Amino acid sequence: MEKNIEVEVRGLLSTEEYTNLKSFFDENAKKTEEKDRIFIDYSTFLPGGIEERKKDIRLRITNGVPEIVVKIGEWGGSESRKELSVKTAPGSFDLLTEIFAALGYEKGVLAIRKSHVYVYKDTEFALVEVPGHSYYFEAEKMAHEGEDADELIEEMNILCKELGLTVFSKEDFFAYIQKLNKEANGIFNASEASPNFFRENYGL
Repeated sequence: MEKNIEVEVRGLLSTEEYTNLKSFFDENAKKTEEKDRIFIDYSTFLPGGIEERKKDIRLRITNGVPEIVVKIGEWGGSESRKELSVKTAPGSFDLLTEIFAALGYEKGVLAIRKSHVYVYKDTEFALVEVPGHSYYFEAEKMAHEGEDADELIEEMNILCKELGLTVFSKEDFFAYIQKLNKEANGIFNASEASPNFFRENYGL
């Protein structure tokens, strides 16, 4: 049975912490990929906003490959959520935004992220850059439904502590998301965008 429960913890990194952690992982971990990603988070504009969401509804494009992503479950910096995703053909991102608009999802937070992804001690670590703003890390394990997510979160918390990393509290996580939405992220509104918005502006 495929593991489809994403168990994750996150935390903020200073520029120095990001640089040092990347150097450490380059020497001691297996690098799996680099990601250039743009995503639209529609959930922010659904009832309940960022703090009460139980569904995370997104379109994203990573290294030129578009994807529909729905994550089910509570979030808050440390969480376990069921992830449903499907990739689509390169060049189809603008069409996906039209389809979502037709389904009633017109407005979302638009964000750009760059990340280096490693596997260290059976845990996936993504070192994420918010261009021109800040850095954070994501530590992730995938689990089967019914597996003890709290145990996996505790294992990752211990590993992060060994690495000298501070995991977000729920309050600090939501404060950081609010800060990103005010200072770094944008807004995508399909009703105001051209039909080829992402092709014209990002070459996607």
